[in-house]
Amino acid sequence: MKKTAELYRMVMDTHVCPYGIKSKWLLEKAGYRVEDHHLTTREQTDAFKAEHGVKTTPQTFIDGERIGGHEALTRYLGKTVRDPDATSYRPVLAVFAVAAMLAITLSLGLLDGLTIRTVEWFVAFSMAMLAMLKLQDVEQFSTMFVGYDLLGRRFVPYAYAYPYLEALAAVLMAGHILPWLSIPVALFIGTVGAVSVFYAVYVQKRELKCACVGGGSNVPLGFVSLTENLAMIAMGIWMLLRPAL
Repeated sequence: MKKTAELYRMVMDTHVCPYGIKSKWLLEKAGYRVEDHHLTTREQTDAFKAEHGVKTTPQTFIDGERIGGHEALTRYLGKTVRDPDATSYRPVLAVFAVAAMLAITLSLGLLDGLTIRTVEWFVAFSMAMLAMLKLQDVEQFSTMFVGYDLLGRRFVPYAYAYPYLEALAAVLMAGHILPWLSIPVALFIGTVGAVSVFYAVYVQKRELKCACVGGGSNVPLGFVSLTENLAMIAMGIWMLLRPAL
């Protein structure tokens, strides 16, 4: 016989609580039969909160005991709750993994094999996706960026321009277009960035968050950001020397 859980969640014409849906899924996945109670109006929801002395919904009850909201239920079922402030390399790893897969599949599909072009595409696609993440919120990115970038803290407009410059260099380099523009841009922002990160992390020993994947990330400033900048420098040098090779 299945265990039974009672779930109270908001299900209205204009709003269905996403955490309520996820709580129901967690319970069913754990083998519970869910008595799903819908709170269909704001008045009904407020009355439920007042009755049980809670501030949020959904709320889960098992064997007459209130377990709590989605996070409390997750812990009750023995699962890990993500700490929003915890350090995470997931955004960067996702960027590099997708960029690598794009570069490889394009090479296999268009070039019939992996070549130096694969590496070029990987770097260019990584730069483009990292720039895209920064461009989601340039204001927040610039705030984090001026905290450690040596040029950005002296000339704030550079902090706002940086993601656009990175995107421009990446797109042009991917197609080998306008090298007279893309190469200097990549070399300039890459060099300034590498020096800034090295100075902040390895000389000043500061513990900062990296703005490399946008302003809201929990990626620590250090190896990842330094690698991003060194890759831009290497790409610029390679594109500069490539015609002579």
